Amino acid sequence: QVQLVESGGGLVQAGGSLRLSCAASGRTFSSYAMGWFRQAPGKEREFVAAISWSGGSTYYADSVKGRFTISRDNAKNTVYLQMNSLKPEDTAVYYCAVGHGGPLAGSYDYWGQGTQVTVSS
Repeated sequence: QVQLVESGGGLVQAGGSLRLSCAASGRTFSSYAMGWFRQAPGKEREFVAAISWSGGSTYYADSVKGRFTISRDNAKNTVYLQMNSLKPEDTAVYYCAVGHGGPLAGSYDYWGQGTQVTVSS
């Protein structure tokens, strides 16, 4: 059974940093792209960042470009999201996903349960 488990969320003040992790189990994901999405209350799920299977290509939403960094460790089946200079508008539940990559949620086949990130002003 495929399982994605996110961790690292929490409460942080504006301007602070958090590092999210997503550990995959049940199969090897080194041949697949991995991504992060987020969903704020009352809003649709939105793309945050994605990384190719090799880690050689990364993609970011304009809203996080320059502040967030996605990376992966295929030996550990884990993807990370380093979030710096956090803003209150970054507050959301963050989800990791595995699939074919890109900014569309429909391109991903497996999803984690989400981790809450709250940024106070």
